[in-house]
Amino acid sequence: MQPTERLYFTDSDILEFSATVIDVKSGDRGDEVLLDQTAFYPTGGGQPNDTGRISDAEVIDVFESEDGLIFHLVKESGAIKPGQTIEGAIDRLRRLDHLQQHSGQHILSQAFVQACGAETRSFHLGAQTSTIDIELQSPADDHMRAAEEIANRIIFEDRPLRVHLVTEEEAARLPLRKETAVSGLVRVIEVEDFDWSPCGGTHAKRAGQIGLIAIKSFERAKRMTRVEFVCGRRSLLDYRKATDTAVSIAQMFSTERDAAPELVARMIQENKSLKKRQRDLLELAMKAEAAEMLAAANQAGDFKLIRAVFEDRDAEELRLLASKIVNPGPAVALLGSRDAQSARLVFARSQSLDFNMGALMAEACQTLGGRGGGKGEMAQGGGPETGKLDEAIRLAAEKVTQA
Repeated sequence: MQPTERLYFTDSDILEFSATVIDVKSGDRGDEVLLDQTAFYPTGGGQPNDTGRISDAEVIDVFESEDGLIFHLVKESGAIKPGQTIEGAIDRLRRLDHLQQHSGQHILSQAFVQACGAETRSFHLGAQTSTIDIELQSPADDHMRAAEEIANRIIFEDRPLRVHLVTEEEAARLPLRKETAVSGLVRVIEVEDFDWSPCGGTHAKRAGQIGLIAIKSFERAKRMTRVEFVCGRRSLLDYRKATDTAVSIAQMFSTERDAAPELVARMIQENKSLKKRQRDLLELAMKAEAAEMLAAANQAGDFKLIRAVFEDRDAEELRLLASKIVNPGPAVALLGSRDAQSARLVFARSQSLDFNMGALMAEACQTLGGRGGGKGEMAQGGGPETGKLDEAIRLAAEKVTQA
């Protein structure tokens, strides 16, 4: 059987077409329709498939077999029969979106080569953003901005994009940015005076159709750099979202959008200073509270035993209080706190004692239906059984006094 003729190979603007049904077969996900020719792009090369309609049937997936046959997965093929002539229609907005992202990727990949010598090794066209992995060991903002500037210059100049169907021998004589794994007829996309790349995807006819390329982020990934970007309408939507966020933050601080970063940075620094001051005050308060608890505590042999349950104290505050209790001299602190959802425990002992707080905590957390542990001198944990918090501390105190 001859491979399916790909109408998008020569013209990605084809959105409606006629074709003859070769076969219809039932699959696990629905009916699979095989046509003699199609404008539907099948998933491949990092680009998702087109969607649309075949006659009255909705096309939800398009995929290619190893022998070059393109199947259209449809919902309820109905009256579609072999030998029938059908009318196909591509989802225009989805095709335009994919066309913008894929064409933009070609230009951005060549821009990275020119900006910093970084070749593209993989491409993924996602639902919201796209990514390329480039060979760049130490990425920097300057690399991104330079490539972005080059790419958008090509777009603003509205360079033509041309499709060339050439033999392998002819392809070998072209200045291809990357090698092709295709044998036989090779499809090459040219961006005038800028880039030549073998590719089977859908592409714009002129760079201006891409609209704009914006790099959102970059990170080191698997010894390469992963660059996240958007093109065309996605750039507009991303700009709107970023602007809405920036304006909302600025309004919270009663300032202009462009003044917000400086104001936020100043408030973050002020918050750090306040947190340090709060920590210093908490240290003083915990030291005073610990002294009061030690003064009122009874001796348990050669050490003082402090048992206490609080409402809504977090684990950090419990740890700080416990350390203030055990640091002055021989003492054991068995502290708990609870809120509506969970109970928390912190156990601590002075260095001169030899109780294993980690083991003691593990047993106490079983009573609370949770988990916990730690080192010999201090441990923490908790669980959801808030009603058993007093019992857990009582049992722990009995083990300490009987040891």
